[in-house]
Amino acid sequence: MKFAAQLQLYDEAGRRKYLNSSERERLLIAADDLGPAECAFLYVLTFTGCRVSEALAMTSHHLDSQTDTITFRTLKRRRLVFRTVPVPPEVTELLLRLDRLGDLPFWTMHRSTAWRLVSRTMASASIEGPMACCKGLRHSFGMRAADRNVPQPVIQRWMGHASPATTAIYIDAIGVEERAFASRMW
Repeated sequence: MKFAAQLQLYDEAGRRKYLNSSERERLLIAADDLGPAECAFLYVLTFTGCRVSEALAMTSHHLDSQTDTITFRTLKRRRLVFRTVPVPPEVTELLLRLDRLGDLPFWTMHRSTAWRLVSRTMASASIEGPMACCKGLRHSFGMRAADRNVPQPVIQRWMGHASPATTAIYIDAIGVEERAFASRMW
């Protein structure tokens, strides 16, 4: 079953495909050393779990600075679906500093340029392995939300998953209840 193999948070060698907390922190520190547009791009990927193409499609109309939310068009479905994700105020501030108006995208880079930016920043943050990519940031967002006990339907909505089974990989990977049981034994 090919689809089930894609729903793994570990590669064939058992290595994580998501960033842990310290790697995420190092990435954001490395992003702070970049130009304003690149820094904002990395912050959006990190704090929303959006896909690269969704971030690149963002305009100022997608940002609500009053509620600190970003609305994304989910591109993986046949019908047009929008989802809104809350972000920290500093992400809103980074985007407002880019001073884009109307229908102009925040970023004019191509998807491959965005992937290279992420890879280069991961390398400068000393992050190596299968998690050192755009998908690693998306998985990291899902894992972080599950670890913070965000309800599964909310994670599903924020990530734009069509199926709860897709979101369940993050919930199952964390095993919050299992950790609580194990900690009783320690």
